[in-house]
Amino acid sequence: MEKKFIPLLFAGDINVCSVARAFHEEYGIVSSAYGKYPTGPCMDSKIIDYKANEKADQQDTFLKLVRDFAAEHADETVLLIGCGDSYVQLMSQNKNNFPENVIAPYIDIDLMNDLIHKEKFYAMCQRTGVDYPTTYVHKKELGMDVAAPFEGPYIVKPSNGIEYWRHPYPTQKKVYKEDSWEDVLRVLGDIYGAGYEDSVIIQNFIPGDDTYMRVLTNYSDKHGKVKMMCLGHVLLEEHTPHGLGNHAVIITEQNEKLQSQFKALLEEIGYVGFSNFDIKYDRRDGKYKVFEINTRQGRSNYYVTSAGANIAKLVVDDYILDKPLEFKAVKNEHMFTVVPDKVAFTYIRPEEYQRKMRSLIKQGKVSNPLIYKEDNSLIRKLRVFKNMHRHHKAFKKYYK
Repeated sequence: MEKKFIPLLFAGDINVCSVARAFHEEYGIVSSAYGKYPTGPCMDSKIIDYKANEKADQQDTFLKLVRDFAAEHADETVLLIGCGDSYVQLMSQNKNNFPENVIAPYIDIDLMNDLIHKEKFYAMCQRTGVDYPTTYVHKKELGMDVAAPFEGPYIVKPSNGIEYWRHPYPTQKKVYKEDSWEDVLRVLGDIYGAGYEDSVIIQNFIPGDDTYMRVLTNYSDKHGKVKMMCLGHVLLEEHTPHGLGNHAVIITEQNEKLQSQFKALLEEIGYVGFSNFDIKYDRRDGKYKVFEINTRQGRSNYYVTSAGANIAKLVVDDYILDKPLEFKAVKNEHMFTVVPDKVAFTYIRPEEYQRKMRSLIKQGKVSNPLIYKEDNSLIRKLRVFKNMHRHHKAFKKYYK
């Protein structure tokens, strides 16, 4: 390529591995990455120059890391990509503080803060006709003497996820499912008791197992126009307390009506960059209802690249090469998985989905972002094997 660039990624999980793999597949380059801990799937990788700094997600340290890296690569354009919410927020709020050779393809911080705050996000959905679950917003100042707003079961989750995880407590979960209002009040007490001050979202539980879930990943160019959409049918999620809702098996599919609704939402608010929506089909009224937006590519973003829309190429064409992008709704059917086949076939029970999975596996249309022939050193293989093996025990313990 005529224009030299280097990706600088922040975080240390499978999201980073997937983005780095996309860059390596398309351009054969090694990405640099900073995360908090010297452990995890980014370690011992041939396609990631990974460094740990326990303060990487703190303002001063983060800014110094970016500035120092940009100075070391002064003759290159640095593509700054966040793979976790706190990093994406830092990139957005510091866009005017980066050196000239750094590109951060993110929306302004005010819009980002509104979108990641679920209460404000649902208000945007209301205006643009995007469906979401029946919702009650609880605020700390209301206290606990509050009557149930609707019948259970209930889903309980913080409006502000970034702030929530800054106040850990022993029973902390990503999302809670409670059958009674008394149990909801108990969870609220735990959340507020840990120091969290923002609102909490309480929703009517939409019936159905993991196979009712969908994930929608999009790319909006620097002019605010949606140029790529990839819808995934989630067949299995993780069920550990901290991993609840993380996608374990996805098969790509299409739904033009659904995708057009989210395209309209994104373009109305002038969104740029990657966006990722968690959606569930409600069989009671036949509607697809959104839970939240991630203002970045999702953790399972490799389902997009493996289906034929390399996410690295989108950013490079848009920001490095300044190419006009054509709209693409991904049509290729492909299976994404991060669990062993035995786990997938044990816990994905509808036969119609098992038949589809067998067919895609037989055709070779299946990918695991962690299993890559260009990144297969012995220590890497052992690390991936250990990661895969833990799912047997985790699903046996937590899957209900």
